[in-house]
Amino acid sequence: MWIYGVLLLVICLGANAYLFWRILALISSLPLVVRIVVGVLFWSAAIMLFVSMALRNASLPEVVSRAMFNVGSVWLVFLLYATLLTLLFDVVHKLVPAFSYGTPIALIITLLVMIIGYVNYRNPRVETIEIISNKIEDDVRIAVVSDIHLGYGTNKNKLERYVELINSQNPDIVVIVGDLIDNSLHPVREQHMSETLSNIKVEKGVYMVLGNHEYISGVEESIDYLRTTPITLLRDSVATPVKGLTIIGRDDRTNRRRMTLQELVNKVDSTLFRVVLDHQPYDIAQSDSLGVDLHLSGHTHRGQVWPLSLLVDAMYDQSHGYRKWSTTHAYVSSGLSLWGPPFRIGTHSDMALITIKSLH
Repeated sequence: MWIYGVLLLVICLGANAYLFWRILALISSLPLVVRIVVGVLFWSAAIMLFVSMALRNASLPEVVSRAMFNVGSVWLVFLLYATLLTLLFDVVHKLVPAFSYGTPIALIITLLVMIIGYVNYRNPRVETIEIISNKIEDDVRIAVVSDIHLGYGTNKNKLERYVELINSQNPDIVVIVGDLIDNSLHPVREQHMSETLSNIKVEKGVYMVLGNHEYISGVEESIDYLRTTPITLLRDSVATPVKGLTIIGRDDRTNRRRMTLQELVNKVDSTLFRVVLDHQPYDIAQSDSLGVDLHLSGHTHRGQVWPLSLLVDAMYDQSHGYRKWSTTHAYVSSGLSLWGPPFRIGTHSDMALITIKSLH
């Protein structure tokens, strides 16, 4: 795993160095003091996310920690698109020497794309899915959310908007498929987010499974925090919120000693409508082979931004959205919120409202 981290760091440093070189060439005629200021601002932004991650549990003022995280994460997307576009226009310049405005055009296009991506992120979609079953006696409405990533990126104000969105769907049950918390519990506690989570209006309960970020935040601390909320955590366990329907909650794949899917499914009578919650969508095919009725996952974010979405689509049999397998209905959320940069470019933030209609 550390090899991937080192590789990512090398790529990031290389992209920053290339982009800085091109920007220096663009402002070469400006006074030295201006170039120095640009250089300081550039490299401060370039390292900000790494500094923010290193200090995520430090007792810094909330406004400082949030500013560091936001600047650093925004820079990641700026770096991605500015570097790709500048490279593209450098190639065009080689082919058409008269084209000599590639860098400023690349920067302008990058800013426009980021604005569009931010607006897209701020307006999540609600996917409506209907499943018909003879296993339940009454219709059930399940709101499915994942990857809210509470912290410096998704603060209390944003959480309040998400809770309003969830409540507006009038669900009977809410399920959170992991990564409710981002990288640290410090901002979550500091902003008293449990108060907002308590405002979720649902008759049959809120159920959740752990994601990999609950482990990053400290799994035992995360579990203790969840006990202060109305959320019922399912960790390799099951719950039956309504007659005829059972929710099977898996611990995250981060825990290599978690129970197997077959062990958990075998605990539940096959005459019940079986819903599996599993943060990372690696085992949907196995759910299908075991006759699970509904499999719910998140984790992928569908890459959040293009072209990372292409890589994520290639990594998973089902990277996002709804699909009916041979027997199993499966939904993989792209995330109601996201990790890091607040942009959705070529992807969408989403949640689902799944109605299971009874044949009785």
